[in-house]
Amino acid sequence: MSDQQLDLFSDHAAVEPPPQIRPPVLEAENMDDEALIAAIPTSILADSSALAAEAGRRRLAAAVPALVALCRRFAGFGRELPVPEQAAALQGLVMIGGREAARAVGQLLERAVVQGPTLKDAVAAAARLRTIVSHDLLKALLQHSDPDIRADACRCARPAPELVSLLIDLLGDLHPMVANSAACALGQMGRVEARPMLTNLLREGPTEEVIDSVSSIADEECMVLLGRIARSFSELSDAALDALDSMDHAHAGAIAAAIRDLPRP
Repeated sequence: MSDQQLDLFSDHAAVEPPPQIRPPVLEAENMDDEALIAAIPTSILADSSALAAEAGRRRLAAAVPALVALCRRFAGFGRELPVPEQAAALQGLVMIGGREAARAVGQLLERAVVQGPTLKDAVAAAARLRTIVSHDLLKALLQHSDPDIRADACRCARPAPELVSLLIDLLGDLHPMVANSAACALGQMGRVEARPMLTNLLREGPTEEVIDSVSSIADEECMVLLGRIARSFSELSDAALDALDSMDHAHAGAIAAAIRDLPRP
């Protein structure tokens, strides 16, 4: 018996998926929808990315169960290393979009089908799709050791008291992207605790997400900053004007009207 006998009960027994022997599928873009969907669940690494991307490019909603099946095939793997097949499937679900894709990503997260480094891809997909997951899962993700996961979990948060408390704590996170994401989430919930950070972001690094998040809690300073952004005639001008228009405040309306009267460059 070899001194290198495999320990079937060790954690290392499931680090890598079993090798695949099916020949690669060529030219996914030339396959019809039915053949493409049928090939996804059992695809090998060389094909998974191309098949999932093609399903996403076509926005093929009927491929959602097949992409989920591909993810589930690798459940239990990836505790230490990324699983590229799962990452490809998740990206395909994001590209397809819609309610069914969002629900599918939520189920994959709730059932811990995706673990380890690839969990970051799953939470990012959930954030992009605005996936609804349980409060218990969100609480765990908001406290995860990976700042990317915490930041994306903020984008999935809802106004439940225990989640709001965690988001307020994350305003002081050492990673700016997490704190900014928490501020945006709180702003969208109408929580004034986010106003100081969102005001600073309007001044130093405005984005459409920041502008949208501050609109429900904006004070006079925020309105002035939004006006400056709007009259900059940048790619954010329309978003800033929309935010001003959405406010039930005379000063916001006056700022928006004055900007619209300015000559365009």
